[in-house]
Amino acid sequence: MEVLKIATAGSVDDGKSTLIGRILYDTKSLTTDKLEAIEKTSKQKGYDYLDFSLATDGLVAEREQGITIDVAHIYFSTATKSYIIADTPGHVEYTRNMVTGASTSQAAIILIDARKGVIEQTNRHFFINNLLRVKDVIVAINKMDLVDFSEEKYNAIKADFEVLMGKRDYQDQNITFIPVSALKGDNVVNKSEKMPWYEGETLLEHLEGLDMAAVSNVGTPRFPVQYVIRPKTEEFHDFRGFAGKVYGGELNVGDEVVALPSQTKSKIKDIYFYDKKHQTASRRSSVTITLEDEINVSRGDMLVKVGDLPKIEKEFTATISWMDAQKLAAGNKYVIQHGVNKVLAKVTTIHHKINPDYSGVEEGVSALGMNDIAQVSFKLNKPIFYDAFKDHRTNGSFILIDTQSNNTVGAGFIN
Repeated sequence: MEVLKIATAGSVDDGKSTLIGRILYDTKSLTTDKLEAIEKTSKQKGYDYLDFSLATDGLVAEREQGITIDVAHIYFSTATKSYIIADTPGHVEYTRNMVTGASTSQAAIILIDARKGVIEQTNRHFFINNLLRVKDVIVAINKMDLVDFSEEKYNAIKADFEVLMGKRDYQDQNITFIPVSALKGDNVVNKSEKMPWYEGETLLEHLEGLDMAAVSNVGTPRFPVQYVIRPKTEEFHDFRGFAGKVYGGELNVGDEVVALPSQTKSKIKDIYFYDKKHQTASRRSSVTITLEDEINVSRGDMLVKVGDLPKIEKEFTATISWMDAQKLAAGNKYVIQHGVNKVLAKVTTIHHKINPDYSGVEEGVSALGMNDIAQVSFKLNKPIFYDAFKDHRTNGSFILIDTQSNNTVGAGFIN
């Protein structure tokens, strides 16, 4: 079954958690004990409705304050798709969490409070989805029940957001506007009778109808080798397979491939999924590949198709989302983890800081603080094989690891 990853974004109290809880409730994805707990807590709080945000806000601080702090991943399925929803916080100080949630998503839901309209945080949320090349963005104008389901109000917010769309640099995005009431369930899973003027799909109908090939960043196939399999048994005495996950496109038996970094050529002999042979290794499938020739391939190497080589360099510039309290400065050294490879890298230049509200850039920046986003250049102690993030989301992204604490301190997207 296809898996669609969705990131949510919205300002404080825009109703993200309530919207997700409503989807779970209306698709009958809540367990009986979870539903009973929501009913009990809602009554204790004196509500005459079910507080669906309780279905996702897992931290004690989240439940006490009624806000989202950490990224929560929620899983549910319908008859046609499986879904993973990243419920990300809306506060400015949790920008790094929004980046984390959106970095692996194919679709995004940006919530706007119908009473407030497009605000500064809306700019940030759209900017991040634009930066991370999320292909399908749903603008859910929520709390329509609090503006009497006004078509005029909906159209005014839509017009304001369309002005924001004109500022983006990534045009290959499908933007869909849907008026909803997460609390009441209007246009979330079921069609609303209170907004007859809206003739489009409900939120779930839109998600169900998404073409996975269209919303996925399908580039050229990349196969980073995670493990070399040598059974050393009598039956498989000469077996030498390379295990890993296929990113981008697909690989087929007979494809001529190049092993990086050696740039030695061979052809794919067999593709195994466990003990069964397949003709094709589809995108995001974990397989074992054997080659026709005995060439040297080790963990951290990469198999790519002949004629589709990535860049192989020791320097690059990337957009960095900084996530640590300790500042990033020119001259600092970090470990870059790019796929299964780890290399030592030095920050050579901080070009400028990017304001994620479409207000421009800040030049002359000497260091990055937590939640800053900036253009940064690195020099590595050995080459890596990478693509630009806009062409290949997996092979164009990496994380930064502090050499002392071993903490993940940043995420990078190669230009």
